[in-house]
Amino acid sequence: MANSARTIVTVSKSTCRLLHLPPSASNNLHGSFSLSYPPPRNSNSNPNFYSTRNGIPTSRFCSLFNTSFNGATFSSSTRTPSMPIKLRSHAFARNPIRSKTPKPQHPLSPDSSFESLKSKLLAKTPLLSSPDFKILPFRKGWPLVSCNCEKGNDDSASGWGLGWISLADCQSLLALFGSQVTEDLLVYLGSSVEDDAVYWAIDFSGDDNLAEELGQKQLSFIELRTLMVATNWADSWAMGQLAVAGHGRALLDWHRTSRFCGHCGERTVPTEAGKRRECSNQSCKLRIFPRVDPVVIMLVIDQENDRALLSRQSRYVPRKWSCLAGFMEPGESLEEAVIRETLEETGIEVGEVIYHSSQPWPVGRSTMPCQLMVGFFAYAKSLDIKVDKAELEDAQWHNREDVKRALTLSEYEKTQRTAAAKVEQMCKGVESRHNQSADFNSEDSGLASMFFPGPYAIAHQLISSWAYQDNGK
Repeated sequence: MANSARTIVTVSKSTCRLLHLPPSASNNLHGSFSLSYPPPRNSNSNPNFYSTRNGIPTSRFCSLFNTSFNGATFSSSTRTPSMPIKLRSHAFARNPIRSKTPKPQHPLSPDSSFESLKSKLLAKTPLLSSPDFKILPFRKGWPLVSCNCEKGNDDSASGWGLGWISLADCQSLLALFGSQVTEDLLVYLGSSVEDDAVYWAIDFSGDDNLAEELGQKQLSFIELRTLMVATNWADSWAMGQLAVAGHGRALLDWHRTSRFCGHCGERTVPTEAGKRRECSNQSCKLRIFPRVDPVVIMLVIDQENDRALLSRQSRYVPRKWSCLAGFMEPGESLEEAVIRETLEETGIEVGEVIYHSSQPWPVGRSTMPCQLMVGFFAYAKSLDIKVDKAELEDAQWHNREDVKRALTLSEYEKTQRTAAAKVEQMCKGVESRHNQSADFNSEDSGLASMFFPGPYAIAHQLISSWAYQDNGK
């Protein structure tokens, strides 16, 4: 759209209630406006908290959709600009080495790096020429971690870093147990032009002795959910490390579950530095790309914008509540999935659906290498709840003050520090086994009638942004 073009923003009355705008705002407005909530503590410690364009935050956008469950149509005006929401980056998002992938002709691009890798592996003597190859081992989806971090040593430090090893170290480790590094074992994660480095992931799941050997160097394979809880949101460096680990876990899990062609049944082989796989049958040669499973997650709000619909699953600990969520089905839009899932699980009819943000979620079911959580606010057209007991244990309306109280009393910061201390102990070999469920349960202070997932989850961001919308600037 040309800069001189006139932009019309159409705002419904229910959206005015959500944004606490005057009723007159439901008429056509000119210009843009933002929906925000108070940033979590220590947000000022990160000056690069938001990316901006012409002074406007661009990290998250909220788009308006006018939807109707009974009608067969969904509409979104192309004249309606996105509404920025001032949010911290979600856990597993903003991967620092994935966002800067060089163009194909660049020496650090996936194809060029893969050719360089093959040259190094074929060389009888070590090649000292650039780029520097750094490898992150995984074992059964758990990344290698070190507590000897070189960055983030201030009060916001998370106390852990990824356990990168060199190509030579990787070769030596495998040689100890009669194996060797081949190019099809390594998966390209990204590169850094500033450091002249290429980053790879490798799966060490086949040999327990490798874990013992690495443990002697104060390196430990740690479950990704535990690292998620242990990461301080104010530590931007560790947040980037978490995103890299999530990307690596998702890719390796996808490779593990895609070893055979779904068309002819023959074995598949990795190509393009692990970015895709291809059937080895020359008459088939089916190309397979990494799998992403989209999931809608929604905070359903009543028409008065005073209460939110929260649910419990049978696997939850007592007093834990969260948002409704469900997988998309073939042939439906995101908005249709929100409406269908809400009706199926709670009997509540939904009208207007408003996009909030999305989050990569590589810590879901093992058969689904990476889910994409797509978050929405949704307005209820009815209030009577009819819970599908096959899906949920319970669902109830909760008022804003009760939600605020639960958010205030939850011990998220204490939980993060406790998890970070456990990660350090595991790296040092002090604690060999770790009950990750204790990390999540410790968020509950026991003083409120309920508690929610921690700030690492998009459910928390949906709930807190609604609860504190009055405080937005």
